Amino acid sequence: MRHAVQSRRFDRPSDQRQALFRGLVTSLLMHEQIKTTEAKAKAVRPLAEKMITLGKSGTLANRRRVLGYVYEKDVAAKLFGELAERYSARPGGYTRIVKLGPRLGDGAPQVILELV
Repeated sequence: MRHAVQSRRFDRPSDQRQALFRGLVTSLLMHEQIKTTEAKAKAVRPLAEKMITLGKSGTLANRRRVLGYVYEKDVAAKLFGELAERYSARPGGYTRIVKLGPRLGDGAPQVILELV
């Protein structure tokens, strides 16, 4: 039974939804800031934080997990190098959501998801 189990499905099949999340996490780690809708940012935030936590330890198993998730090898190298150093003393909370207001086309709430 699925009582109280909720996730954001975005009206997409699971493979497309997973690809969307992987692309957003890769872009966030590459550019350190992305502009997206509030719902997508809230769905991607825990995934990005988990990737940074994996990058902090730097074990071979964690490298393989990150390389299996992000689309670019350069992003994985940045995660285990620059970002791991930056967040080594921080216990969590690596991202910030800043609200921008509604999008002109459809009124969807826009936000900036950025690394702290």
